[in-house]
Amino acid sequence: MQLHDVWFVLIAFLWVGYFFLEGFDFGIGVLTKLLARDRRERRVLINTIGPVWDGNEVWLLSAAGGTFAAFPDWYATLFSGFYLPVLLILVCLILRGVAFEYRVKRPEERWQRNWEHAIFWTSLLPAVLWGVIFGNIVHGVQIDAHKEYVGSLLDLFHPYALLGGLVTLTLFTFHGAVFASLKTVGDIRERARRAATVVGLTAAVLVTGFLGWTQADKGDSTSLVVLLLALIALVAALGANRLGREGWAFVFSGVTIVAAVSMLFLTLFPNVMPSTLHESWSLTVSNASSSPYTLKILTWGAGFAAPLVMLYQGWTYWVFRKRIGTQHLADAH
Repeated sequence: MQLHDVWFVLIAFLWVGYFFLEGFDFGIGVLTKLLARDRRERRVLINTIGPVWDGNEVWLLSAAGGTFAAFPDWYATLFSGFYLPVLLILVCLILRGVAFEYRVKRPEERWQRNWEHAIFWTSLLPAVLWGVIFGNIVHGVQIDAHKEYVGSLLDLFHPYALLGGLVTLTLFTFHGAVFASLKTVGDIRERARRAATVVGLTAAVLVTGFLGWTQADKGDSTSLVVLLLALIALVAALGANRLGREGWAFVFSGVTIVAAVSMLFLTLFPNVMPSTLHESWSLTVSNASSSPYTLKILTWGAGFAAPLVMLYQGWTYWVFRKRIGTQHLADAH
C-alpha cells in the first residue's frame, strides 16, 4: 500500500468520524421542532449537545484540510464544482453556531424563537446536502480532461443523489433521536424512543434502497459484506431502542453510519471523483495526490496530532456523560 492509498483511508476515516458525531447533533437540531413540546424541552435537547457540537466539527475541518494537503486536485474539483452546495453548508454551520450562542442572550420570546428556527433549518439543510454531495462523488460527475467540473448546479440533483440526501437526513435524525433518549430523563426520553422507532423504520427503507443501488452499480463482495453489516446494525439499533437499551441502540445506530459511509468509500476506491464523461478523466488516488515527500510529512504530522485530538474529545464526552431533564435547567431570563 502506497502513501496515497493510506491517505485515502485516513480521509475516509475522518469523514466517517464526522458523520458519526455530527450526525447525531444534526439530528438533535431537527428534533428541536419535531420532538420538543415547549421551550424548556428544546433547551434540554440543545443542552445534550451543547458541550460537544463544536468539537464534532473539528472532524470536518480535518477532513477538508487533509483533502487539500494530500489530494489537491480532488479538493480543487470538489469545492469548485460543488461550490454552491458547499457554501450553503458552510453558511448553515456558521449560523448554527451563532444560534447556539446567541439564543439566550436576550429574554424576548421572538428573539429566542427565531434562533430556534435557525437551529432547526441549519441542521436539516446540511443533513440533506451532505448526502447529495456524497451521492455525486460516488456516482460520478462531469469532469473533463483538465480535471475540471463542467456540469451545472442542476446536474447535481439527480435521483441517486436526492435519495442519498434523504438517507442522510433520516439516518442522522434517527441517530439523534437515539442520542436524545440516551441523554435525557422523563417524558422526553420516552418520546425520543418512540420517534426513533418511526424515523428508524423510514431510514431502514431508504438505506436499503440507496446502498442496494450503490452495490448494484459499483459494488463487489467486500462492499456487499459492509452493506449487510449496515443493515444488520440498523435492525439491531431498532430492536435495542424498542427494548429500552439506549446505550446499545446508540452503538448500533453509530455502526450503521460507519458501515454505510465506509461502503461508499469502498465502492469509490481507487477513484476519488469518477468522471461520467470519460473513464480516463476520473480523479484517482494516484493522479490527484500530492508528491510522496508531501504525503510523508503529512503522515508524521497526522500521526502525532490525531491521537491527541481524539483523546481530548473522548475526555469531553466522558465529563458530560450524565442525563439531563427539564428539572436540571436553571430558570430562564
